[in-house]
Amino acid sequence: MKGHRSIPALITAIAALAGAVCGNAAFARSPKEVLFVGNSLTYVGNLPAVFDSVQPNDHSRTESDMLVAAGATLTERLRDGSLAKALTTKRYDVVVLQERGGDFACGFGQVVCRDSRQSLGQLAQLIQAHGAVPILLGTYQLDKEAAATIEAAESRAAAELKIGYVPVANLLTELRMRYPNMNWFASDGMHPGSDLTLVEALLLFKKVYGATPPASAISVRAPIFALKAPPLEIRSASSVKGISGVREGIDYESNRVAVLLEHIN
Repeated sequence: MKGHRSIPALITAIAALAGAVCGNAAFARSPKEVLFVGNSLTYVGNLPAVFDSVQPNDHSRTESDMLVAAGATLTERLRDGSLAKALTTKRYDVVVLQERGGDFACGFGQVVCRDSRQSLGQLAQLIQAHGAVPILLGTYQLDKEAAATIEAAESRAAAELKIGYVPVANLLTELRMRYPNMNWFASDGMHPGSDLTLVEALLLFKKVYGATPPASAISVRAPIFALKAPPLEIRSASSVKGISGVREGIDYESNRVAVLLEHIN
């Protein structure tokens, strides 16, 4: 009898996980441990720390870690086993994967393009095997047509694997036209500026929780990385150990958050 009683609970758990993986439902419970895996598009502006700071009172605060390196690809994280090791040392609820910009659209050649898709699939399976939910966070391009191309390619890759996807490129194109004076890019004109980082954090919040965060001020008390890369290792998003020359914290006023939320469907 005990075994029979456990079957409905098991089915419910599997269904909840499947819904979250496909991106069609919010998590049954508030995720607390999130791992970001990516490159300079992920750590410039410290997206994980900004995401952690977008937390209303009715959600448990997340504590994000990141595994990042300048110019890193998902294929590198698959081959060096660093993500596999991370998943065995800590239980994560969500793993956010961000590829190098342009890889899914074959910007670096057909071999890289193929490897990118295959690596995403293998990493997604690995993440799911450890009880976590993989989410692909989109990249962007400055040109409008290139932005549409990369978003379409990323969307197809995520849909084929039935994993969650957070598109960025087309929304950024729209926002840049509407609000040209906002801080979309870093000093190099390519990496995320503070407002783009905020947009990505708000998009991720909605994807993870299935709800739009409140239009309230956000205070981030963590290092805000510029173009200098932190070392490739698992580190807390709020950690300052071993990192010098970075800005400490950033504040977003409520009206700025509200303006951006108007465009997040």
